[in-house]
Amino acid sequence: MSSTNARISSKASNEIFIGKKPLMTYVTATLVQLANEPIVVIKARGKSITRAVDVAQIIVKRMDTLGYKVGPVKVGTESIQSDDGRTRNVSTIEVSISRAR
Repeated sequence: MSSTNARISSKASNEIFIGKKPLMTYVTATLVQLANEPIVVIKARGKSITRAVDVAQIIVKRMDTLGYKVGPVKVGTESIQSDDGRTRNVSTIEVSISRAR
């Protein structure tokens, strides 16, 4: 995912990539996926990490009547090539959301 592209797309049907679109766009997309999939993974990197955490918290805290919970959270680092040719490290996060049982 390019840092200049804001998108909601997925390689797998249960992945939501967080970009620069409004927060509720990602909340809605995640809830739609949760209607069809038992687990949805919210993925973000760099400055979008805070938005990914916000999406997860809105779903779990404000939609508590629907019974969703946060599953495993993975953090990591990705090496990317910047426009000037240098390699940079960018932080990444993956937050799993599932139906509470």
